[in-house]
Amino acid sequence: MVGFLRSNVYATFLLTVVRLSLGMIWIQAGWHKVTGSFTAQKFLAGALQKSTGDFPSVQAWWAWFLKNIAIPHINVFDFLVSWGELLVGIGLIAGLFTTFAALMAIMMNFAYLFSGTLSMNPPMILFTIFVLVAGFNAGRWGLDRWVIPVLFKHERSNNHGIPRVKRTV
Repeated sequence: MVGFLRSNVYATFLLTVVRLSLGMIWIQAGWHKVTGSFTAQKFLAGALQKSTGDFPSVQAWWAWFLKNIAIPHINVFDFLVSWGELLVGIGLIAGLFTTFAALMAIMMNFAYLFSGTLSMNPPMILFTIFVLVAGFNAGRWGLDRWVIPVLFKHERSNNHGIPRVKRTV
């Protein structure tokens, strides 16, 4: 399965469709936040409320993080969430730094899950895992095809589509 995702041309096509779909979701979410008057204050307060009671959906350690780090620095988190969502979407659609964009996407999805919201997060996490496992092949039909070789100056190998870095010894 991993070899298929990392080297097969049909997998490249499927990964491109998944990547574009995820990117559109992230761009839509980020654009509304960047262009509107977004604040995560109410969302985080709601997550804190979900950490109490007989059956809390937010774990105590995450509630501590929200209460002591996120809420006191809400302006920083508002900026990171808004621009993070938008830039992840752009990266996924453009196929630019695809693996990094997917990693940031999955981190945000888990942050939303930890805060007690389901929504689209579980399926997005599942599809993003496929993009992460595919590595370079996920961005092959995107800007990664040209940018990654220039940045890392690697030579191609038959290593499931993953380029090898040249050794200078």
